[in-house]
Amino acid sequence: MKSFMYVRAHSVDEATAAHAGRPTSRYLGGGTNLVDLMKLGVERPETLVDVSRLPLDGVQELADGSVRVGATVRNSDLAAHPLIRARYPVLSQALLAGASGQLRNVATTGGNLLQRTRCPYFQDLAKPCNKREPGSGCGAREGVHRDHAVLGHSAQCIATHPSDLAVALAVLDAQVELEGARGARTVPAAEFHRLPGERPQADTEITHGELITGVLLPRPVPGAVSAYRKARDRASYAFALASVAVLLAARDGVVAEVRIAFGGLAHRPWRARRAEEALRGAAPTGEAFARALDVELAAAEPLRDNAFKVPLAHNLACDVLRRLTVPDPGTGT
Repeated sequence: MKSFMYVRAHSVDEATAAHAGRPTSRYLGGGTNLVDLMKLGVERPETLVDVSRLPLDGVQELADGSVRVGATVRNSDLAAHPLIRARYPVLSQALLAGASGQLRNVATTGGNLLQRTRCPYFQDLAKPCNKREPGSGCGAREGVHRDHAVLGHSAQCIATHPSDLAVALAVLDAQVELEGARGARTVPAAEFHRLPGERPQADTEITHGELITGVLLPRPVPGAVSAYRKARDRASYAFALASVAVLLAARDGVVAEVRIAFGGLAHRPWRARRAEEALRGAAPTGEAFARALDVELAAAEPLRDNAFKVPLAHNLACDVLRRLTVPDPGTGT
């Protein structure tokens, strides 16, 4: 094992100062991704800054009806929180679709967002990977890439971001709250993760030394319903082949508001903004949903072995949209 320095931070200022002052430092929350990568030799930090005991573990309703979620709130606690289940069901459903019960009991909100965008080639030191070692090549492009990206990828990287939480946050128009040496700032959740471009080694817009302190969930859209669906190879403990988060409000027979985000298709949660634009003001019919998703997914560039993801994502999103607009005969809602 490579030795490293361990710093237990007692305040946000102490954590950001310790992290910023050491080029290869990493924040440690639940450690469910970082520790695995350290065991593989992919991550070799000289310093771990433990932020798990910082007072960032609350879920707080604000005066304007929005909700702030602290960065160290555990995934299982967030999924079960009454405010989240009542106002943001898409978020609770996404969290429960991720990982396993044991991991959700340990993983944190901030850590979930900061897990590496990765694939098996990133985790195998014997294989080329531009994300792990820029300039070494992408072994997945001509290798095994069934699970990889069909949207937004580049010649440098075709990995997909694995977070279910991030997909739900993108559709909720959430804001990620950051704090560092230059002060506090917020980044829209839908823009927090990057597409690979020419710099696949940079997963997010966070700068070295900055710490995620929380996530701000806007006040719910009046009359909106939401849901998350995930297609995967087995019933649990598997990343998405494709997933979709949808928020929809229909009034007077037309779509008043709609937001759609895909997971498992790109380097980050993919907001389907073309589909959203096509659906606003349209009648909420299966035909309209299919046409709008055709427009969105026309941008897909599947590889040799993952073209199936395009119809999978299309059908998954159509099904969720239909279910949200057809009353449930058991409840009348």
